This record gives sequence, C-alpha cells and structure tokens, in this order.
Amino acid sequence: MTQSGGGGVHHHLNHHGLCCLSAAALPAPDAPPTPEPEAGGAAVAVAGVLHKWTNYGRGWRERWFSLHDGVLSYSKIRRDASAAADEDGGGEVRLIGGASARIGGARRPDKPVGVVCLKLSAFRESKSDDRRFYIFSPTKTLHLKTDSKEDRVAWIEALILARSFYSLRSLSGRITFVQSDVSVSTARLRNRMQQEGLNESLIQECEQIVLTEFSSFRKQLKLCYEDQLSLFGSCRHHFEEGKDASIIQGALTRNDFSSSRHGNFSEYSTTESDEFEKQDGGDLTCEDESTFFDAADYFIEPNDRSSAMLSSTSCGEGLLDIQMEDSSHLLPQIKRRSKLPEPSEKERGISLWSIIKDSVGKDLTRVCLPVYFNEPLSSLQKGFEDLEYSHLLDQAYQYGKMGNSLMRILKVAAFAVSGYASSVARPCKPFNPLLGETYEADFPERGVRFFAEKVSHHPMLIACHCEGKGWKFWGDSNLKSKFWGQSIQVDPIGVLTVEFDDGEIFQWSKVTTTIHNLILGKLYCSHHGTMHIKGNRQYSCKLKFKEPSLLDRNPHLVQGFVEDDDGNKPSFLIGKWDENMYYSNLDTSKVKSVDQLKGAVLLWEKNKPSPNPTRYNLSSFAITLNELSPDLQDKLPPTDSRLRPDQRHLENGEYEKANAEKLRLERRQRMSSKLQDNGWKPRWFQKDGEDGTYRFKGGYWEAREHGQWDDCLDIFGEFSET
Repeated sequence: MTQSGGGGVHHHLNHHGLCCLSAAALPAPDAPPTPEPEAGGAAVAVAGVLHKWTNYGRGWRERWFSLHDGVLSYSKIRRDASAAADEDGGGEVRLIGGASARIGGARRPDKPVGVVCLKLSAFRESKSDDRRFYIFSPTKTLHLKTDSKEDRVAWIEALILARSFYSLRSLSGRITFVQSDVSVSTARLRNRMQQEGLNESLIQECEQIVLTEFSSFRKQLKLCYEDQLSLFGSCRHHFEEGKDASIIQGALTRNDFSSSRHGNFSEYSTTESDEFEKQDGGDLTCEDESTFFDAADYFIEPNDRSSAMLSSTSCGEGLLDIQMEDSSHLLPQIKRRSKLPEPSEKERGISLWSIIKDSVGKDLTRVCLPVYFNEPLSSLQKGFEDLEYSHLLDQAYQYGKMGNSLMRILKVAAFAVSGYASSVARPCKPFNPLLGETYEADFPERGVRFFAEKVSHHPMLIACHCEGKGWKFWGDSNLKSKFWGQSIQVDPIGVLTVEFDDGEIFQWSKVTTTIHNLILGKLYCSHHGTMHIKGNRQYSCKLKFKEPSLLDRNPHLVQGFVEDDDGNKPSFLIGKWDENMYYSNLDTSKVKSVDQLKGAVLLWEKNKPSPNPTRYNLSSFAITLNELSPDLQDKLPPTDSRLRPDQRHLENGEYEKANAEKLRLERRQRMSSKLQDNGWKPRWFQKDGEDGTYRFKGGYWEAREHGQWDDCLDIFGEFSET
C-alpha cells in the first residue's frame, strides 16, 4: 500500500500469470465472439501410413495416422481418404506418402487405437536412420518410420505446424491472462471526503475499509474461478497428461534428447547419440493390451480455462494449489533451509543381527536401538509433517463457505491420504519423545500454527493441535508396534479431528502400517486397511488402502466413495497414497488405476522430491522441521524437540555424541513411568473426559510471547536418580 502523488492510496496486488483476470479483457455481454487466430490460414489436417514399432514379437506394423486439431490419432485398419476427411471435420486432408494413396476402400474402424495430444508431446528425428522419428508423450513413446526421407520431412513439418497452430488457438479467447499488477486508488474518495471537511483519521479509516473490501472481493473471485476450473480437471486425462509435462522433459533428459536450442521443453529436437535407437523400443507393449477412446468422444475443444490448467501443470504443481497459494500473497514469506548440515563424521557399521535376535516379540518402543536407525526428527515433528498439504483444508473451508459440501469432504479425504505420501523410502524411525517433550511449528507463510506434546509414556500418547485458515485440527495417537524379525507392524490408535469455523466436523483414524524386509530384500513400508471419515452433517467417506501382495502390479492403491445420509454415493475416489488422488462420478471399485477412468478430476498431487534428500530421504518440507535459528532458539521452551541433544548431534553428523546422548536420555526416560505414577500431568493438554481425546487447553503461544517458561522442566538436562 503506497501513498500516491494525489494523496490517495494505491493498493498493488502481484499475481501469478495464470491467476490474473484483466477487467479490460472481459468482453461485454453482447460482444461478438473473439475470432480465432489463423495459422497458415487453416488448421493442419494431414493423414497417411506410418510404420509403428509394437514389440519384439510383432516388430514394425503399418498404421493409419491422422493429424487434426492438435491431436494425432492412429488406427490398425487403414482408412480411405474420404473417411479420414469425414473424421477430421469434413475438410480437405493432405495425404503424405505413396502408400497412403493406395489405401483404397478399406473399412474405417469405430475407434482409433491410440491418440496423442501434441500440446503435451515432444518429437525428434533419428540420426542413424533418415526415415525414423519419435514422439514422446507423458504416457507413451511412439517409434515411427516412413517410407522415404521426404515423407519424414513432411510429417515433422506437419507436426510442428499443428503444434504451433494449436498453441496459438488455445491462447485466444474471452479471458486474457496477464502478468501485471492490479492497482486500486482511493484518491477520488479522499478528495471527496476532504471537500466535506472530514478529518484525516476518518479518511484513512474509510480508505482502509475500501481496500479491505476489495481484497475480500478478489479472494471470492479467485475461489469462484478455481471452482470453475476444477470442472475442467478432466483435461489432465483428456490430453493424456497422467503426469505433468515435465515428465516429457525428464524422458528426453534421461536419454540425452533435449536440445538447448529449444529451451526447457523442446517441441522438436535431434540427438547427438544413438543410444535410444539401440534400445529400439523393446519395452513397449502392443496396443492390443491398452484401451483408448475415440478422439471425437474423448477430447474436448480447448478454451482459456483448460489451456491455463494445462499450462500450470508444467510448473509441477496442481492449479488448485497455485490458486490458493496466490490468494495468500499477503502472508509473510519466510526463507527456510533446503538441506541438512554436512555430516562431520563418517558413519560406522553395526551388527543388525545381534539387535534383531534380542528384540523379537518385544514392544518396539521399549527396544533400545542405536542412533543409526533414527532420522533427525522426533515423532512430534512427524505429526506436523502429516500437515504438509494443509492447503487442502484451506480449500475445503472455502468450498464449504461457497455451499459446496461435496467438494469439502473430497478435499478432507485427499488431506487424510496425503499424510502418508512422505513415508515412501524412509528407512529410519523418528526419535521417541521424552515425557513432556513438545514441538511447535509456526509457519505464517502457510497460515498454520502447530503444537504437540507427549502426554503419556505408557501407553505412549502424543497429542497435537493445529490452527489454519478457517479450521482447527487436533488428535492424539498411540502407536502399538510389534517387531517380528522380518517386519514391523504399527497399529495407530486414536482419533483425528478437523473442525471448520462454520461448525462442520470430520473425524477419522489412521490405517495399519507395516515395514517389510528388515533382514533380506529392499526395505519398504505399506499402509493397508479401511479409513472411515465421519462427518457431523450430510456426508461421510470410506477409503480402502489396498494391502500389498507378491503379485500386485498396482501397489499403494486407494479407492473409496463419499456417501450421504440417504446412502447415495455422489462421488468416488481413486489414487495412490504416494502420488495423487482423483475423484469421479463413476464407480472406481472396478478399476485398478485412474488411467482407466474417463473424466477423473485431480484432488491432490504429491510435491516433487527434495534435491537434497540425504540418506534419510527427507522431503523438502521435512528438512525444515528441525531447523533452529538463533532467533528461534531464544523463544523456545526447554522442552522443544529442536533442543534435544541426541537428535541435534545426529543431524550434524556427530554420530558418537548422538549415541552417547541417546543412551543417557533413554536412561532418564525410564524414570518417566515413576513421574507419571506420582501424578505428573501434561502442561499444555488435558483429557476431554475419562476416555476422550487430549485437547489443547491453550496458553502456550501467550507464554512464548512473554518468554515465561519457568514451570517447564529441563527434560534434556542431567538427571540424578537419587
């Protein structure tokens, strides 16, 4: 907010390029439709015969390819020119290749075998064979060969022209996305009030009211816009975008196909090596095993909203996330660390078998393991890691405000699943907190404030409380674990609750987690069981986490449905707990992946992995959880997990000190049962009834503000048993 030269106040809002609606760009209600731009005077429509590599058993096979409106389709049965023309919109079709003219009256099939959207694809020529070229899409790689060098040149030119035309047309429309500042001035209002003789204090108060109302209107406009865009979420599958467009670039990079001449995403390139030709597509499967849909039935005409969604995915984030983050631009931006400190020592090997044989059948919480098995996080911090995708609850709150209760519970369900995403390839266990140990997480850039405390030693109970934008989240968890030599089974006991400011409440419990292959094989974890999300109003949800099996080719699958009070199922869910979740109005119980669903809409997608995961394989979010700056250290109570010495030594790579401190603190921990028996009570939580959940009783953040920690025990210090 700045003072203008005329005495008014200007309010500047920086927008994401995809999220700005220019008022000037919105046409009048009776304005004629904006004409589409021309690319060479007409859309590209070409067709012809190409040789497509299927697999080693069948080799190269002739297929009829048709290119129209940015979509390349191919069929097993070659069609005649008139049929192709009819399918391509009834216009004139240019045939490429001599074989295409000899097709004759072959019968046209009902549906093509496959379709590829050029907007999300890249292509290149082979350097070793002047008749071959390749098309890369997020879901497949096409190995193609023409009858002559001239035919390949013609196809490449047609592909480039079609892609250019399609991109140009998709950017035209009624809504223009601009990357600029929106400025709101109160100068006229100020001048008018000065003419009326109002005092300066009242003028400034009125200006602030105007700016506040404008900011509120802008947020509501963005939410409406976001809701409309969610209707076009199926575009991700309409255009074969099972992953974002960066997958294509990743495939090109892995095989040295990218060309610096074409930027980060190359629409056409050549390679400097022939490694890919040597592979010759042997890993591809025959199209007999796949199901595709006719382009006319399955693809929709792109508009500004769908093109904005597709463009946003190249950033590697879902559009809903981008919209929500942009609407929170007034929140402070805090720079947090992106990697752990470099280890100061080299780790030493340990005798795993000697530990295992002494621990079979014991409660894992009572087993004293060397620090090698730990990651530099406590179970309290892991509790906050489950809220990495708290923006889903922000969106759920906003959907409820707009009256969309169904989208609210779908977002809550996606949030409940997202907490498992960070557990993939995490070989180490978190530190078991000491009795009375606490952890705070104040993340104003996310709009959340989290606090947790270990409230009981036996049984081990951790209670947490988090406040977000329009919601509160709380719960306690008791992990019952058994160590069976080759695996560990963890059964969470406890209820998690999210309550929105309008009074709607959802509750659920976590499913069983099993860690496999502790002795032989690759270590991995699985989550299995049924999660019931119960609401206090219209909707509830049931999610089934599939149990893994030896022959399972689709692990980590989650399927479920939303049910109303009358037993109707208005929406279904499907996804993977380590990747994403989608919803659809079609029953997902009979399908094994979201790729088999038509029109599924993305609810949540996992963030990209950290570029600095270390051996603990921490996510970018998890790396920030144990960060301790000098300023923060002065504000923390002596019970905070960041101050735990063995955990801090482990993070710094001081393994000898970490082991020594861990043994010392575990000896002290054994005295916790005596403290609990002698009437010890949690400092910040209290039980909601005899058998209820531990609830946050408040006072922590006020004590933090004044630095009043006199009544907090120094639980990490030296302790005498006498």
